[in-house]
Amino acid sequence: MKLSVVMPVYNERATLRAVIARVLAVPLDLELLCVDDGSTDSSREILGDLAARHPQIRVLLQPKNMGKGAALRRGIREATGTFVIIQDADLEYDPSEFQTLLRPLIEGKADVVYGSRFLGAGPHRVLYFWHSVGNYFLTLISNALTNVNLSDMETCYKAFRREVIQSIPIEENRFGFEPEITVKVAKRGLRIYEVGISYWGRTYEEGKKIGWRDGVRALFCLLKYTIAEPRQAAVPQSRVTPARSAAAATRDGSNVR
Repeated sequence: MKLSVVMPVYNERATLRAVIARVLAVPLDLELLCVDDGSTDSSREILGDLAARHPQIRVLLQPKNMGKGAALRRGIREATGTFVIIQDADLEYDPSEFQTLLRPLIEGKADVVYGSRFLGAGPHRVLYFWHSVGNYFLTLISNALTNVNLSDMETCYKAFRREVIQSIPIEENRFGFEPEITVKVAKRGLRIYEVGISYWGRTYEEGKKIGWRDGVRALFCLLKYTIAEPRQAAVPQSRVTPARSAAAATRDGSNVR
């Protein structure tokens, strides 16, 4: 089993070395695809230095700042692993929880896994009330439109079988990726699981970028893709064979790395 970690990067020099160290410390066979989205600080130089010392890192450079969705689209296209996980370049999410996210995929139970900040007993930094209200509202609208019962649609931590995420066309260039992918996953009848994760949110002074305009765009995307995206037949069970093979190898005690 090989894991592809896709990390969009934009002006994250303050946290970049630390988050990459945490990703590389995960005891899995992985590739880390860092997509620099036109950084104007020293992020590109940091990525170049780290890539020269760690063969697991692949650096992809966007020609200009195009947005998180565009960076994810490029990184996902380049992924070669059995599974794909989205990882932000800040320190809000903990890579040590990768194995928790992957378990339903490895066991052949899921096609997509969301890491929910609102499930489980992991630690959560207490921050913005109106952010939590906006997240709850967007998740509620998403669930009503897609007929799924997620608790955290806007979470960064999403894990996929690679062939699943690479088969879904991603159109949004910025923060509309989350509602877009949620609608498209639901429309395809894919098996979605949620697992509880911890969350170490940061303030705007610490570099947080998402704002109220992104919330408005998320609502627009939910409506847009619900109307525009055709419902597709459920994925045949035979397509989960690679994940089931990985689960069998784990049960047999063989090395799945």
